[in-house]
Formats: sequence, structure tokens, C-alpha cells
Amino acid sequence: METTQPRIKTTKSLFFMLLIALMTALFGEIKIMPFEDVPFRFGLGSIIFFFALLIRPLPIVWTGILTGVFVVIERSLLDTLFYNDSFVPQLIEHLPAGVFYLTYALCFKLIRLEDLKKQPLLLGLCGTAFEIISNTNEHVTTELLLSAEQETFSSFLIFIVVGLLRSFFVVGVYSIITLTEQKKQLQQLMAIHSELYVEAMYLQKSMNQVEQLTANSYQLYKKIKPLDTLLSKEALTIAQEMHEIKKDHERIYAGLSKITNTEYKTTFYLSDLLSFIVEANENYALHLKKDIAFTLICPEDFKTKEHIALLAILNNLMANAVEAISTRGFITLSVSIQQNKTTFIIEDNGVGIEPALLPIIFDVGYTSKFNNLGQASTGIGLSHTKSIIDNLQGTITVSSDTTTCFVVHIPTRNLRKEL
Repeated sequence: METTQPRIKTTKSLFFMLLIALMTALFGEIKIMPFEDVPFRFGLGSIIFFFALLIRPLPIVWTGILTGVFVVIERSLLDTLFYNDSFVPQLIEHLPAGVFYLTYALCFKLIRLEDLKKQPLLLGLCGTAFEIISNTNEHVTTELLLSAEQETFSSFLIFIVVGLLRSFFVVGVYSIITLTEQKKQLQQLMAIHSELYVEAMYLQKSMNQVEQLTANSYQLYKKIKPLDTLLSKEALTIAQEMHEIKKDHERIYAGLSKITNTEYKTTFYLSDLLSFIVEANENYALHLKKDIAFTLICPEDFKTKEHIALLAILNNLMANAVEAISTRGFITLSVSIQQNKTTFIIEDNGVGIEPALLPIIFDVGYTSKFNNLGQASTGIGLSHTKSIIDNLQGTITVSSDTTTCFVVHIPTRNLRKEL
């Protein structure tokens, strides 16, 4: 096993190096040739090569050598096949292209590419500089091998412009992909944290109940001790067992608290958080094959310190709205920010709530969701949602007529992050 793993890793690396070389050679045929009678060209090959280096760590120099060899052979073969030229002269003619990729790879070998990925501007400037150096090397090699006279100054200006365009195009695309992936991971992480937040809150509530039961059991022990020794011992055993349960809960709660109190490097604006929630529920609606139009209204904004609590509250209400719509409908999430309170309104045109149920939907144990076996839903539910809102000193009300409307009021001071 110890010898097999490195061999598999080496084989994969070689496969990707060959794939990069092949793709670079093929896309290099999509080209612009700025100089007449000289096989110097600007193609998409270096874009593929640069992008490949960013997305997968590989031996850079060997990748450059393989790519250079592939490019030279591929171009020579094409010219031989289509123009009936001799292979060896074509090989010499396209050799400068191989010099370009070798030089390009050597330049990237000199920098810490992984560190520069976090600095797009500097990475783009480095890519531009490496393009200029590599194109200049190719330019000089072309003159030496083919005795071709080329305008040096105008060539250098073209190298700069092309280098800027190609390098920053690659860095821009890579940054967009990276940011999209980071955003997706952040949404998933926040969703997990919101669920753990609710569980930690109810675990704390359970701990308080266990502590009270322990105290009651001990008081019962003291009362019946003079009357019945056997029963008093049983009462004391119950108190001791309850105390052990409380200690177990405390250990679990401590672990959950470390997770739910994690500080995010990103500061969350309310509008960004609401966008996350809407996007997540748009995906949920698509998963359920429902055609739902989502509208987000957030005319004002502020940084929030309760992003996990808000995510748990609003995501649950929005998911309920998605489930309430049979096949097609709309959901609106609107926010009104005042100095003393912030109001969230979630409105949908789903099946609605019967008037008789409106007074009890926030009661503990109430649910309208059951699976095929008749078992009640295990989601956080409206009672949990109301508990989170209560912890934030807020209120929640509901009305249901032609549309169903949940209105949440929370003191702004309990949500806003101080500057």
C-alpha cells in the first residue's frame, strides 16, 4: 500500500500534465498572427496553460517542457499535412513556440503561486510580466533561427498589451470561480451553524430543566429520609443520575458553543445575508420542482452580529413558504429598518393557514408536516423559531387570508453590529 499510493499520485500528475499539454496545443491554434511571413502568433494556448497551473498544482517545469514539445510537434505535423512541407524544417520553424512555454513555466517556478492566488492584482501583473518575458524570448529565438527581421519596439508594445489582456482575463475568470465556490461553501457552513445554533439553544433549555429536576429530587430525598430510608435512597439515586445527565449535556453544549460562536472572517451585511437565504430557497424550490418567483426588498442596510440567529429564523419561515405553495406562486421577503426596531415580512400565496390554527401554530409540538409513514416533521419548527425571536427580545405574528404573512419585529440594537 505504501508504494502503490505514490505511484498512483505520479500517474495522475502525468495524466494531467499530458492533458494540459494537449489542450494548450489545440487551443493555441485559435490564433492571431501580427507579423507577415513569420510564424509568430498569439493564441489561446497560454491562457489554458496559465489557468491550468492555477486550478491544479503540478510540477511546473516538467509541465512547461511537455507543453512546449506538444505544441512544436502538433504545429509541425499540421503544416506538414496541410502544406506538404518537410517535417524537420517545420520543426525548426516552430521551435520558438516551445521556448515560449519553457520560459513561461520557468518564470512561474520562481514565485509562490499558491500565495499569489490570494492577491489577484499582483498575480495578474506577474502573469503579464511572464508573458512579456516569454514572448520576447520567442521573438528573439525566431530571429536567430529563421533570420527574420521584426520590429522590436512595436513588438514589445504588442507583448505588453497582449500580456495584460490574457493574464488578467485568466485571473478574472479564476477569481470569479473561486469566489463562487467560496460563497457556496459559506452558505453551507452557515446553514449548518444555524441548525447547531437552534440545537444548542434547546440543549441549554434542557440543561436548566435537568438542573431544576435535580434540585427537586434532592429536596424530595431530604423530605422522605426521616420517613422511609429505602425510598429516600431511590430519590437520592435519581438526583445523582440527573446530575450526571446535566454534566453530559454541559460537555455537549461546550462543544456546540465553540462551533456556533465561531467568528467569521467576513463581516455580514444584512442584505448579503438575505440574498443567501433567498438563493438557498430558490434552489429548494427548484429541487421540489416548483415555479416560485422570489422578491427581496431591502432598501437599507447594516452590519449584523446575529447572522446565525437570523439565518435560522428567516430560512425556516422561507422554507415553510416554499412548502406551502403547491406548484406555482410567489414569495416576498421585505425588510424595514427603523432606529428602534427592524421588521421582516415574509409573504406567500400558498395554501394558507386555517383561522382556527392561527393561535396555536407557535405552540411547542405543533406541526403540519408528516411523512409517508405519518411521522411528524423533525424540522426546527415555528415554536423553535419563536424561541429564537424571544431570545432576541422580538415578536412574531401571522395572518392568513389571500396570502399568508409572517411579521417579525426585532430591536435593531440586538441585530446591529457596532462600528
